[in-house]
Amino acid sequence: MREKLTHYIRAGYAGLYLVSHEEQRVEAELKAIAETLKHRLYAWSATAGLIDTSDGASRGAQDPMEVLGILAALPEDSIVLLRDYHVFLDDPNPMLLRQLKDQLRAGKTKGHTLALLGCRLKLPPELEREFIVVDFTLPGAEALNEVLNGILKSTKKAKPSPEATAALIDAARGLTTTEAEDAFALSVVETGDLNPAVIAREKAQAVKKNGLLELIETRESLDSIGGLDLLKDWLLKRREAFTPRAKQYGLPMPKGVLMLGIPGCGKSLTAKATASVFNVPLLRLDAGRIFAGLVGQSESNLRAVIQTAEAIAPCVLWIDEMEKGFAGSRSSGSTDGGTSSRVFGSFISWMQEKKSPVFIVATANDVSQLPPEMLRKGRWDELFFVDLPTREEREAIWNIQIGKFKRDAQEFDIRQLAKVTETFTGSEIEQVFIEALYRAFEQEQEPTDLTIGNVLVDFVPLSKLMGESMTALRTWAKGRARPATTPVAERTTRRIAA
Repeated sequence: MREKLTHYIRAGYAGLYLVSHEEQRVEAELKAIAETLKHRLYAWSATAGLIDTSDGASRGAQDPMEVLGILAALPEDSIVLLRDYHVFLDDPNPMLLRQLKDQLRAGKTKGHTLALLGCRLKLPPELEREFIVVDFTLPGAEALNEVLNGILKSTKKAKPSPEATAALIDAARGLTTTEAEDAFALSVVETGDLNPAVIAREKAQAVKKNGLLELIETRESLDSIGGLDLLKDWLLKRREAFTPRAKQYGLPMPKGVLMLGIPGCGKSLTAKATASVFNVPLLRLDAGRIFAGLVGQSESNLRAVIQTAEAIAPCVLWIDEMEKGFAGSRSSGSTDGGTSSRVFGSFISWMQEKKSPVFIVATANDVSQLPPEMLRKGRWDELFFVDLPTREEREAIWNIQIGKFKRDAQEFDIRQLAKVTETFTGSEIEQVFIEALYRAFEQEQEPTDLTIGNVLVDFVPLSKLMGESMTALRTWAKGRARPATTPVAERTTRRIAA
């Protein structure tokens, strides 16, 4: 980032728009650049006015219009950092716009660089071509290591081993330098040492602040899923895809997987288990929350999501019920001025071109709501169709659910239970057993096959409520998506051949 900014300033760019939440980090970068280029650095805010950072001398000018008026008096080869100046451009005064454009033109001849610093991109049309926009990415491993060394020095603690240091840095990925410093310090206060678990907990809280992403702590594994053997095998073949060995081998990084299918059949559970397979953090994206009412805010939200995911990478990015978030992109031009279409286009372009190890796991129940561009190969490594569980899968699900609630599966007739729940989803089987537990608890006894049978009498499965849509989904998936489970006919053929 420092090299990029240096090139812009040396090339004579008069206007830079720096997008970042980290004022201190940005100012430190500009200060280092100014020293290297032998430029003067001035920093302005509405509270302190214009300050010469080399000696702290103030020139006043707290008014946003007034500060533009005194820029001409600054010495040549100066960098002027304008903090939070974007808030004065939301509904700009025409005189402010004109004076800003005049100063940019004059700055070309005097070697002045105006750097606007804000947490979001907000430029009126009159200034869009006057500034070059630079997104400050979240700090990488090197910057976080500097923060860690600062904490070690201030707390007089010994340097951890390389493995422990790497764990601490990984736990802090996705935080700003200030957030990382606070998390490291909190870990020392709470535990007396630097603990990756405390730092990861604080990162989860920081990621949730904007409501776009959530860092999920999951203990689910592939053993938590009954069936889906083809999908499991496919994931296991890629479990070391983000390791140095895979990179050295020349293995391309996997892009992601889209799981289509019937609700309640294990898609979301598989998404959670995928993070365990890769042994990386799991981020959940609520695609619907990307879209905001303010002009430009939706695009800004998407950039924030991508930046955070790439900073935390390697990670799994889980998008649940994707069709609900991007369904409106088709009619975007007539409903929201094209915002949904632009956000959708930016997102699928990132999916196609991303170089960072972010594995996207998306689920969808209604494939008809997804734009065709989202489904083509190249966006995903594979499309899987998840159907109602087979008899063997239902037996596995019953065993898992009974064991999850600390009961012995051998006390139940699993084969018979799998037979009578032929059209049930995995989540429905779970709910049946939960209801049986409640009834048994009321009667002060343990659940039995009879208790479960009584529950099934009153239970209406989703397959009866949505039979037509399930048939349509199966028809669409045939030949278009790979089955997540080995087809019954193929499994029977293999047994005969054996």
